[in-house]
Amino acid sequence: MIRTIALCLAAVMLGAASPAPQGDRLRPPSAQDAPIALLVDLSSGQTLFARESDRRFMPASITKVMTALLAFEMIEDHRLFPEQAMTVRPETFRRWSRVGSTMYIPDDARVTVEELLFGITTVSGNDASVVLAEGAAGSVAQWLAGMNATAAKYDMHDSHFNTPNGWMDDGRTFTTARDLVTMGSALVLQHPEKYRHFFGAVGLEYNGITQRNHDPITGRVEGADGIKTGFTNQAGYGFLGSAERNGRRLMMVVAASPSGRTRNSASRDLIEWGFANFAGVRLFEKDEAIAKARVQDGSASAVPLAAQAPVGLSIPRDREMNIKLTIRYEGPLRAPIAQGEEVARLLVSVDGQQVNSVPLVATQAIVEANPLRRVFNGLLGWVT
Repeated sequence: MIRTIALCLAAVMLGAASPAPQGDRLRPPSAQDAPIALLVDLSSGQTLFARESDRRFMPASITKVMTALLAFEMIEDHRLFPEQAMTVRPETFRRWSRVGSTMYIPDDARVTVEELLFGITTVSGNDASVVLAEGAAGSVAQWLAGMNATAAKYDMHDSHFNTPNGWMDDGRTFTTARDLVTMGSALVLQHPEKYRHFFGAVGLEYNGITQRNHDPITGRVEGADGIKTGFTNQAGYGFLGSAERNGRRLMMVVAASPSGRTRNSASRDLIEWGFANFAGVRLFEKDEAIAKARVQDGSASAVPLAAQAPVGLSIPRDREMNIKLTIRYEGPLRAPIAQGEEVARLLVSVDGQQVNSVPLVATQAIVEANPLRRVFNGLLGWVT
């Protein structure tokens, strides 16, 4: 049986937050400047702005974020190592030397995975992406299989990767803004240390050549730390970016912009608008007991529930909102229950629309009850 628990919020959470300075002057980018646009608050799971967020498009060099994510996952699984050195195949050098954005890897180089990742994330090296793919997986085809498996793992159902670097392939590589935010979220939330290490660098010096990062928000928007631009003649100009302020992280996408300058200003406008026009409210801290779920045939009649990360909410600064919190689980739960086992979900609704579904775990282990305890639980059930 599905059981629900309604939670009450303090009145202060239901009031409109005070306007931010200059917030009313900011606007999301126009459809002309950013035909595809999406802004999500990762701290609350809420979509703050969306335009054509499920429309498929060619991501160009934003594809390299998936190459970085796959490398991070392989490093985490000890299938790849940052200090691991790779050589450049002659055919790879002939095909990718000085083609598009490049790291300028020499034909006789032995380059480490760490160097290649910086070349990919900082200067969008087409050559670095292919050298990494061949060195780590044995072939580009095998690397692409890993990219698409990773996309499936994170439920990126509207994405397919046909190149490791996003080079033009007549639309065989495609994604959506929603899927890009999913991918960026995996990068930031599942691999925070690697994300901080490899993304957000101002520039890169390699092989005697210094190049700067073309990220339009890092160093220009407070709290911005990445992620990746993209451009080809087929795709137009796009950007997947993120910024964090006071523990609140926003992630945004603009795509199909007509020029690099337009894309850059649209990116800054969208994320600044999000910070200025929405206030972050912390509902629950990590591991804070939120409620209790009933347990059948257990050593206790109920188990406390908590989220494994802070739970937040974004509130528009110019109006009040009707906020509803509901805990849902299949219950009563049946012992045994392991500590940390996911047993319920916290549903967050704003003005009648669900904006987030947060997994809740048992904060303590519940073992099966002995016969005497079962009798006591049965009697307790009659009077509660």
